[in-house]
Amino acid sequence: MSTVIVIGAGFGGLAAAVRLAARGHDVHIFEKQDKPGGKAYVLEVDGFRFDTGPTVITAPFMFDDLWRAAGRRREEYVEFRPCHPFYRIYDHTGRRFDHSADEAAVLREIERINPADVEGYRRFLASTRPIFEKGFVELADKPFLHFRDMLRVTPDLIRLRSFESVYRYVSRYIKDDFLRRCFSFHPLFIGGNPFYASSIYSMVHYLEREWGVYYAVGGTGAIVDALVRLLRELGVAIHLNAEVRELIVEGRRIRSVALADGSEYRADIVVSNADVAHTYADLIAPRYRRRYTDRRLRSLKYSMSLVVIYLGTRRTYHDAPLVRHNIIFGPRYRELLDDIFIHKRVAEDFSLYLHMPSRDEPDVAPPGCDAFYVLSPVPNLASQADWASLARPYRDAIIAFLEERFLPDLSKNIVVERIADPRYFQRRQNNYFGAAFAFEPTLLQSAWFRPHNRSEEFDNLYFVGAGTHPGAGLPGVLSSALIVERLVQQECVGR
Repeated sequence: MSTVIVIGAGFGGLAAAVRLAARGHDVHIFEKQDKPGGKAYVLEVDGFRFDTGPTVITAPFMFDDLWRAAGRRREEYVEFRPCHPFYRIYDHTGRRFDHSADEAAVLREIERINPADVEGYRRFLASTRPIFEKGFVELADKPFLHFRDMLRVTPDLIRLRSFESVYRYVSRYIKDDFLRRCFSFHPLFIGGNPFYASSIYSMVHYLEREWGVYYAVGGTGAIVDALVRLLRELGVAIHLNAEVRELIVEGRRIRSVALADGSEYRADIVVSNADVAHTYADLIAPRYRRRYTDRRLRSLKYSMSLVVIYLGTRRTYHDAPLVRHNIIFGPRYRELLDDIFIHKRVAEDFSLYLHMPSRDEPDVAPPGCDAFYVLSPVPNLASQADWASLARPYRDAIIAFLEERFLPDLSKNIVVERIADPRYFQRRQNNYFGAAFAFEPTLLQSAWFRPHNRSEEFDNLYFVGAGTHPGAGLPGVLSSALIVERLVQQECVGR
């Protein structure tokens, strides 16, 4: 039995801890914050409850597999319910599209907007199946530790046109501009630009159609609570308010983990669920790093950041034309994404994701009240934008927009408000450049080109979470935990 230290109690760290504890390892989790969850932290203020992290659950069977690995049933710990529709999507003129599991209903929505795209959508959906089977079923839980692993799959990636962007791939089948946006936005959920993210990510559309979109009863925090309960049963020690300050190196191995309070813990294996760039840049002295030098880390492409506004109101908005998951596109699409990802400038316009959990669970707020959040993609801190002066006017513009279009009298009904901007993701979440999803998922930062699940520099350092293979999003993060479980077992067998 090995002593395993997991850095960070996000979904990747919690899932890896479950799998390794179920294998018989002595697992300890060290978490910087005052409760588990990482990006799935739950904010509770004056009776209002906000999930601050992922709210869209796809591939729910992956959670079932996680509990099964520990000899339990997920249904006995947390309940998932399907979303109907998956999303309600608006353009800037007020046109809307409801995306759901019902193919006939989706086709009717397309026919209402642009009848000429009905047959194109059928062909698009059929084309995503082989991409899904290769990119998700075959490759998502396989490590890419060697370049030959990449060479082996390259012919398939070429055949599936993975060199095209998601937007270009969708545009081969769909002609209406609004519908192109509706079927190409998914890379934004994992920190990618639809105009540069590989078309391999179009498999997300098929994944949603295959297994649906769900929410957890009690919010995403209920999943965290369920995992913590499971970990306690498995004997895992969870240390909160325990920030890791340094990884102590001995040769090609991490000997121990030093905390900010001066204490030190020896480890046979270290699994980092912290941001990969932060792990290398801030926790490991430069003299020990040959591949991930400070210069190289600065040169990599990072995802966008976010502005997230959490709002509690003294009234409800159940009569608004909104569902649990709402996407609201601004007037510009490519131009706005260019501003965010390429030009690194904060634009005056924006696109939004509006999460309204009270549609299904009114107890997220006190009686007669409402709790929700609105999220806007913005450039990461490589932009050098001054968020100390930008945050308030940016927030005001979003509130005014929502008040005019969807939520009447919003500004005078707010009783609880919190805001997170790129500084939050840098300081609180330790995200390099405040990039909310770690490295941007371009073709040349995916699979073998992404930081590996087992460190290229240290033999007993492993990575889970958004910054390693296969990438951000709950399915990717849970897959990374499965990969690490297998790699650790291989190391233990080989000793």
